[in-house]
Amino acid sequence: MGELSGTALSVLIVAGEGVRAPALPGADALGAFATQACDGLEAAQAALVHQSFDAVVFALSGPQAQALPAWPAFSQAVGDSAVLVLCADRPELGLAIGLVRQGVQDVAPLAIDPDEGLPRALRLAVERKTQQRHARRAQGTDLMTGLPDQAQLLEQMSQLLAMREREPAPMALLAVRVEGLASVEARHGREAANALRRKIAVRLRVGLRAGDVVAALGPDLLGVLLARVQDPRDDERVAAKLVQALKAPFSVAGDEVAVAVAIGRARYPQDGKDAMLLLRRAAGLAASAPAVGRASDAAANDETR
Repeated sequence: MGELSGTALSVLIVAGEGVRAPALPGADALGAFATQACDGLEAAQAALVHQSFDAVVFALSGPQAQALPAWPAFSQAVGDSAVLVLCADRPELGLAIGLVRQGVQDVAPLAIDPDEGLPRALRLAVERKTQQRHARRAQGTDLMTGLPDQAQLLEQMSQLLAMREREPAPMALLAVRVEGLASVEARHGREAANALRRKIAVRLRVGLRAGDVVAALGPDLLGVLLARVQDPRDDERVAAKLVQALKAPFSVAGDEVAVAVAIGRARYPQDGKDAMLLLRRAAGLAASAPAVGRASDAAANDETR
């Protein structure tokens, strides 16, 4: 991630349907901005697969902002980048708080001054993200699940990849995207959703070997690092096993809750030799893959929040 000054901050600006995003100036007093603009969440999802950004700015209507956490690539965006949401309608406090709890750094009006207000809000969002990463790196644990967090997973992957350079052996990373968490939070509250996240983590952990790693990558995204893959199709078999493990309903706040799962896979060395590259590929594939496993009559889509 870029610093407050010096290296240009890379910024992805995403305009929702019917919303015109403000133009970010090329630089401010602290340095330059390298900006890429796209229309719609589908184009943004494709951009996030190919590149990491210091910040992502969403220009959305109120309903679009409300539905943003249900976007399949949301966890990837808030995990990799500082996220600033600009709301065309006056952002309600409850909406802003909900988005911040999901990993967004700030929510501001779309009418923000593009020459001074937007660069300032963007710099502060990036700084908040940087401080958050420093704090999490020191802790190394996701508070919602007790699992290793993204920074810890990347560190473990980097160590393994260094070993693989000396002693070549295949390995794989699975990104597990879970649908259903947002609807549980809407019905029963944040703690119930966190309880469900912990139960999902336990089921994933039970189905793996002792040397494999389960990590929390975002509000609805988990990572599974298969430290050693004996057969080229082992990762496919493990992915199918994990989907099966999450098919049975979970008991949450007195309700039986079913979830759906989409899994993206990245393999070493075929798909890359860099930890972040492998993570970005796996998360991107999970975001674009259709979720399976939740009964259709119980599948109240998270987009209806």
